[in-house]
Amino acid sequence: MDEPSAPEPKRDAPGDSVIATQALTKRYRGGQLAVDGLDLTVPAGSVFGFLGPNGSGKTTTIRMLMGLIEPTSGSARVLGRPMPRAARTVLPQVGALIEGPALYGFLSGRDNLLRYDAADPTADPRTRRTRVAAALDRVGLTAAAGKKARAYSLGMKQRLGLAAALLQPRRLLVLDEPTNGLDPQGMREIRSLIRELASDGTTVFLSSHLLDEIEQVCTHAAVMARGRLITQGAVADLAAGARGRLVVTTPDTGEAARVLKEQGAGDVVTAEDRVTAEPPDMDLAEVNAALVKAGVRVRGFGVERASLEDAFVALTGEGFDVAG
Repeated sequence: MDEPSAPEPKRDAPGDSVIATQALTKRYRGGQLAVDGLDLTVPAGSVFGFLGPNGSGKTTTIRMLMGLIEPTSGSARVLGRPMPRAARTVLPQVGALIEGPALYGFLSGRDNLLRYDAADPTADPRTRRTRVAAALDRVGLTAAAGKKARAYSLGMKQRLGLAAALLQPRRLLVLDEPTNGLDPQGMREIRSLIRELASDGTTVFLSSHLLDEIEQVCTHAAVMARGRLITQGAVADLAAGARGRLVVTTPDTGEAARVLKEQGAGDVVTAEDRVTAEPPDMDLAEVNAALVKAGVRVRGFGVERASLEDAFVALTGEGFDVAG
């Protein structure tokens, strides 16, 4: 006899807001303002990157969204319901991995998941073992399922936490720094899994301090700095709002760098046969002419497409931890 399958979660229509906050604020007892008047809108079906340096208020925001802490003021709605008031209705439809998974070191990976699932009042015990096996397979931990969690690497623990969030079909997946501690191959696998989940109709909300991670996997993003929202929107639109870097390919890099500085270019960087810079505020044909006039042999001249890093620097005036 076939085991009963888990009920499919409700599908959210494109255009719905899966997360919406209004003036959401958290001030801690010592007076520290961790989140300041946040207005956030996460569209259904998106892979939404919540981006900011460590300490910018990302985890505090997630803890408020999940009903773990109360906001000082403002409001948050998740899946159309107010949080934390509707936590009992909302949370069974949300998978979350926040601040790393809480694991029992003396239990195997499989037994950790069985215990997680048994603690979920909405989980069907008849399908438990099948669902645990499927979740382990999905995050690439089948071979290590019998190993004690204390022997897991940081990356394996992160995968096990993600497996716990995937034990049941979810409308929303909330991931706090999901690739933390993973090697490059593990990061690629988790990114691929996130894309796969999104294609199944799950909205994925992931926080990260890695710009390239957001750029590779997310459809939408919000940028936080010092507790405040700087901007939000489609990733392609955020990058399009910034100017790309000017790139000059030449064997005469030293002379090219000198001329670019004279022409008002900023942040001039020389590497092998390339010089890159923030373009000066003038017609770039004049810059090219100045290089040629100075005897620089210009092999290539153009502006690269702006990255999310360029957009962040333009918006906040500060650098960013790009690679971790």
